[in-house]
Amino acid sequence: MLIVTGATGQLGSRIVERLLERVPADQVGVSVRDPSRATSLADRGVRVRAADFTEPATLAHALEGASRVLVLSAAIRGAGAVAANLAALDAARDAGAERVLYTSHQAASPVSAFLPQHTHAATEEHLAGLGVPFTALRNGFYASTLGLHLDEALRTGRMALPEDGPVSWTAHADLAEAAAIALASGGGLDGVTAPLTAPHLLDLADVAAVVADLVGRPVTRVVVADEEWAASAVARGMPPAAAEFTLGMFRAARAGEFAVTDPALESVLGRPAVPVREVLQGLLPQHA
Repeated sequence: MLIVTGATGQLGSRIVERLLERVPADQVGVSVRDPSRATSLADRGVRVRAADFTEPATLAHALEGASRVLVLSAAIRGAGAVAANLAALDAARDAGAERVLYTSHQAASPVSAFLPQHTHAATEEHLAGLGVPFTALRNGFYASTLGLHLDEALRTGRMALPEDGPVSWTAHADLAEAAAIALASGGGLDGVTAPLTAPHLLDLADVAAVVADLVGRPVTRVVVADEEWAASAVARGMPPAAAEFTLGMFRAARAGEFAVTDPALESVLGRPAVPVREVLQGLLPQHA
């Protein structure tokens, strides 16, 4: 059985849909915290079982009978994320999985300026030591993250954010399809993959220009000092810890951590990657 954890999230739900295009539903299982959110999958014949990475005892039942397991990185921050990921990886091995896959990141590193990359690096290290074949999918930076900045950009005509750098913005849809291919057939992906990215690098000035072209009115990129942006974000209601976390992304971007592209994703997909413009076009109606 092919099992996907976190199967009701933005990436996980897409992965399951692409997987069901490749294998029968009775060969697919999902591990979710809330089974009521996966009733449509159960109705289609997918095995749905409850589990929580932070409660390792629940994982054995959820992953029972697994031949391959795709562990989506825990959607929590800090040291707890590493512990949760490692518990899921261990449970996949203990369930007898012949391959364990994990959704990592193109910039995984213990010295990254962006804290999630520390989590990915520690998880990759543990994954490599499981003693079973593994795949660490080094996903490109989600292009949908740009949606966080569209409301203000459309309202004010300004994309006023800290200094950034080029990013290989990559569509969820492409990463989901690549993960489904890797889970269903191996897809030639073994060990730590090359960066699974779209082929073009764009900084926020480039993004602002694309948005302006799509909406037919000016959108100007304005660089704001880190401290000024953080103070403004906190004043608007963002918790200080979240503001500092977000600044880490900008610091990593301007250090060039995300300025990497590779043909690996398009090679796995057998087609061109979805361009940023198309992702933004899909996001704009939500922010009109």
